[in-house]
Amino acid sequence: MTQTARSRLERYATLLESDGDRLTIDADTHISDPDTPAFARRPAGLLSPDDYFHGKPISAEDLIETMDAAGIDMSLVWQNPAVTDYTGKPDADFEALLAANAYIAGSAERYPERLLPAGWTDPRALGVDGAIRLAEHCVSEFGFPIVKLNPAQNGFPIDSEPVLSVVREIVRLGAVPAFHFGADTEFTPTSGLRVVAEAVAPHPLIAVHMGGGGASYVEAEETYHAARRLGLELTNIVYIESAKRDTHIETDFLTYDSTGARANTRICCASDAPYGLQIFHFAGYRALLERHFSADVAQRYLGGNAATFYASACRSVLAVQRP
Repeated sequence: MTQTARSRLERYATLLESDGDRLTIDADTHISDPDTPAFARRPAGLLSPDDYFHGKPISAEDLIETMDAAGIDMSLVWQNPAVTDYTGKPDADFEALLAANAYIAGSAERYPERLLPAGWTDPRALGVDGAIRLAEHCVSEFGFPIVKLNPAQNGFPIDSEPVLSVVREIVRLGAVPAFHFGADTEFTPTSGLRVVAEAVAPHPLIAVHMGGGGASYVEAEETYHAARRLGLELTNIVYIESAKRDTHIETDFLTYDSTGARANTRICCASDAPYGLQIFHFAGYRALLERHFSADVAQRYLGGNAATFYASACRSVLAVQRP
């Protein structure tokens, strides 16, 4: 592990352990380098209504602007797969995804008190060996304590052997694997998430969207319920609420809080920016949480839980990769 990576992990762990219980953290955002071709193809004018398209890419600076407007202290950031152009050639695709991760690292270096960096790898585009190599780079060179895979976007079953091979390597490094987990494709069923979570237990695993994603509300209904049940059964699953129907988000919060056994420490608020608006979602989260919960429980959901799991992931990597 490089000294830069170690220092970054130490810095974030210390910051979040000391201040995390007061921070508002968006636990799912995607940023992109404005110099990449896909970003440059977007029409000018971030908020102009006549050129908006869903998921219009945003830079680190764009994100911080909306964080300020929404009263968000920090955001967990990873690359936006819609802005990373693949060629179909594993070596070239490795370089493209490496560059996307490098932008995350550089952005976190510029804004260390605003951005929590996380990595991304892809066993389908890069092959298993390439995906593992990139995961190792994300952890050991960039100092990312979390590495994400997106079975839906990249088209591979969440519980396939290639994915499990990559996940095992992420865990071996001490980092936390994260997944897009939604009802939007056949690649991320709840049964598949169970396989992965049980394979790494008791090591934590992050499931982003908690069964939401891009599915229609009717299609997603069964997955919403199954995801809630699974997360209460398997205590190593950390859920990030984003891209999901608001009534089910409310029910998730209420159910987790009523269950006991500190279940309410394993669920977090997020926007999925740029696919969701931070100012809209966090205004709603605050009103919802104020209605139902004490201030300390509300703060867990708004940022305390995200701070705790990110700091814990940093400590895990540092413990495994000793000097």
